[in-house]
Amino acid sequence: MSLYQLERDGDVQELIGVMRRSDNPELRARAAELLGNFPDHDDRADVVDALAGVASADDSAEVTAAAVDSLDELGGDAIERLIGEIAGIDLGEGADWQKAQAFAKALDADMPELRMAAANGLGALEQADAVPKLVDRFDDPDPRVRARAARACGQIADSRATDGLESLLSDPNATVRREAAEALGSIGNRQALSALLPLYEDDDERVRRVAVGAFGNFPNAQPVEYLVASLTDDSPAVRRTAVYSLVELLANVPTGQSHEIRETVVERLSETDDRNVVVPLVEILEESQQAAQQRNTAWLLGRVTESEERERVVEALVGALRADDRMTTQFAATSLAELGGDRVEDRLLELVDDTGAPSQARAQAVFTLGKVGGERSRQRLDSLLDETEDEQIRKRAFSAISKLGGRG
Repeated sequence: MSLYQLERDGDVQELIGVMRRSDNPELRARAAELLGNFPDHDDRADVVDALAGVASADDSAEVTAAAVDSLDELGGDAIERLIGEIAGIDLGEGADWQKAQAFAKALDADMPELRMAAANGLGALEQADAVPKLVDRFDDPDPRVRARAARACGQIADSRATDGLESLLSDPNATVRREAAEALGSIGNRQALSALLPLYEDDDERVRRVAVGAFGNFPNAQPVEYLVASLTDDSPAVRRTAVYSLVELLANVPTGQSHEIRETVVERLSETDDRNVVVPLVEILEESQQAAQQRNTAWLLGRVTESEERERVVEALVGALRADDRMTTQFAATSLAELGGDRVEDRLLELVDDTGAPSQARAQAVFTLGKVGGERSRQRLDSLLDETEDEQIRKRAFSAISKLGGRG
């Protein structure tokens, strides 16, 4: 029976047998690799025992590496079992600091896969005392180890790793650069964020996306020009990320600076291709569950939409009038008033007539009609005063009609 069939059948005992007894090291390595796919198997304890034994004793570096990787994939106590044996410590009931010591010791192991697993373990434990040892691995000859060490520093998010992570941003390996960029974004101090700015031009798309994604964490307008430049990136993923970061940036800046930064963002966005900006903004407004994102997106759409995506924007903003967050509905109404036009009036009148819509949404539509409506809206709101029993809608209708010339 093939190893593939054994995996499909969940026959871990047969896989263990192949890993232990086959004369072919390639088969043993493949069996060891497949055993890492059973973290919840009833025979998990047997799998861990077998992998730990092979990782400690097999004479094939390929088999040993596969066993270590699988122990790491199994998570929990699996890799701890092996590293505890290497460190001469029983980690079964050990405190986190004891486990961190054992993993830190394993960072100096000869086998790169074991150093990778040790870095993973330290990241999961989030022990700040391990940061200096992880930073020492930034010079590791194996790029996989450098990448895992950088990732672990990001999980711990200790500012002491900032200098070392910044040095990895020029690593020849793109995965290392990406992990370093993500880690710096997690640390998020001024030095860490500033170090990421040049990466918006990195050769690797994934590195650019990670860096641009971190720009939204800035508490000031410093990354705006880099984010705007990223809106014309060759990668659609980078362009979308840049828009998301601009929205995040508006949510993160101090209140005292928000007006100035908003105007800067609008000015720069207005100079770019309409579709590159508007489509991601609409997606954020329609899909985001975060009130701050929805508010800023609704506000921006009324100020950066030109013509190409106008109808889609109107639909999204009318939909946002139904939001639970009152400020989001207010920003959506303001943006609809900014856009104006027959289509906006049509959709608002439809919402006013939708008796199944929330009262707050209908009232907000009435209010907005007072800014964008014409004679048709005035007549409809006039009749609405005689029809509605909703006091909120009635008040808004009176206000809107007064702006449209009064009752007929």
